[in-house]
Amino acid sequence: MSDDNQIFIPPSFFAVYSDARQRLSEPIDVVRARYEICEDLANHLVGHAQLQHHTEVPVESEILRRINAGLATPESGVSAAEATWIVQRLAELLGWPGWEEPEPTPAND
Repeated sequence: MSDDNQIFIPPSFFAVYSDARQRLSEPIDVVRARYEICEDLANHLVGHAQLQHHTEVPVESEILRRINAGLATPESGVSAAEATWIVQRLAELLGWPGWEEPEPTPAND
């Protein structure tokens, strides 16, 4: 059986579903479907991020942080790793400087 799917999945998304030995943790059909969802969501969020930038939050990194926080909730339907990828892809689509997920703040003892 040949794989006639023409969708290019970038290495950055394969990394979301790869272990340390570069083996996929899910079947390729699952990875492809998740990629399509995540790519569509990143593209959909472009307008929202631009609106936020021009009306409420002028700091690009803050907009990306807020979007990541929203995507990191269980209700979003994406995993934490997918959320990070979506926000990185969104930054790329917007031409905003690279974004990295902030480190969690340690709890005070």
